[in-house]
Amino acid sequence: MITVTEARNHLFSLISPQPQEEVPLIHAAGRVLAQDAVARRDQPPFAASAMDGYAVKSAEVERHAMFKVIGESAAGHRFEGQVGAGQAARIFTGAPMPEGADFVVIQEDVDRKGDLISITGSPGNKGNVRPVGGDFRSGSRLSAPRLLRPEDVALLASMNVPRVQVARRPVVALISTGDELVMPGEDPGPDQIIASNTFGLKALLEGAGADVQMLPIARDTVSSLETAFGLAEGADLIITIGGASVGDHDLVGPVAESLGMQRAFYKVLMRPGKPLMAGKMGDAAMVGLPGNPVSAMICGVIFILPMIRAMLGLGTDMPPLLSAPLAADLAANGGREHYMRASLEGGEMTVFTNQDSSLLSVLSGANALVVRAPDDPAHKAGEQVVFLPL
Repeated sequence: MITVTEARNHLFSLISPQPQEEVPLIHAAGRVLAQDAVARRDQPPFAASAMDGYAVKSAEVERHAMFKVIGESAAGHRFEGQVGAGQAARIFTGAPMPEGADFVVIQEDVDRKGDLISITGSPGNKGNVRPVGGDFRSGSRLSAPRLLRPEDVALLASMNVPRVQVARRPVVALISTGDELVMPGEDPGPDQIIASNTFGLKALLEGAGADVQMLPIARDTVSSLETAFGLAEGADLIITIGGASVGDHDLVGPVAESLGMQRAFYKVLMRPGKPLMAGKMGDAAMVGLPGNPVSAMICGVIFILPMIRAMLGLGTDMPPLLSAPLAADLAANGGREHYMRASLEGGEMTVFTNQDSSLLSVLSGANALVVRAPDDPAHKAGEQVVFLPL
């Protein structure tokens, strides 16, 4: 068996960064920017008022000063004249500053009678003017690679960038295997269970930016598995769930190898998830996940998510482990790296007592995986443990 780190490095060697494609900005959210985006204009493109009020010359601003209102500047409709000595222009938030004015007296500090205003409050020293390019300048860059958040998309729109270069979404084919499986909503036989792994993994990987294709359940026969692998042709990553162990009905490995899969490793020194297999199948990476639902989902977090990030050009660094004090004593760990379902609440970490790899209800109630090194000693309540947030 190999370590988790060794397995992850093997997996990275099986994949390559995705090619780029151009997409309209309206479809860019959640995609990974592959090339720097360059602003095509200053923002704001003109000196603009930050408040509703009156635009005047700053040298004339003092309490009780009087001005004659000679025009109005609104958003999208600038005042075309020039503000001279003793003059003011009514102005609204976001409107261009008139020529000759460099200060906005807010309307709450002004008394107006007809075309005359007087400053009644203390105007202060703040000019209430947003300078040209105060947000960004033409030529400013939004650097790649980055996962584009809604905030980034808003910035790109403001930069007048209508289309962006992004990494193509990796195509992932998910294949559940086993005679015991039926789809949700079907009526299982007395010896059957509902297929859950593909649904959880599809949600997990699509959230990371993959294009996930859920293929029909492959039965425990050579012909059914061969058909499933045929349907996965063209995928960047093929993931099978179940059937990768060494039982009489575990046919994934032999069938994949008969179809040309070059195995990179089999079995990882971890819990849950020991029977993990990976290799190269033509141009695609192939990963065989364990069939136990918790094992499959945790291997998805520990191994498949980093692969997707690397394929999208986001690098191979793992998210940093955090630490928190234990709410209760924790027994010593065994000889495998252990990812224990846990709940962080009120600043304390509660590790669930039952860590059976079939219990999805426990995984659903967890918001953290406490990471235990092989042979990690027992810990007392209050001692720090490291964890990976879920």
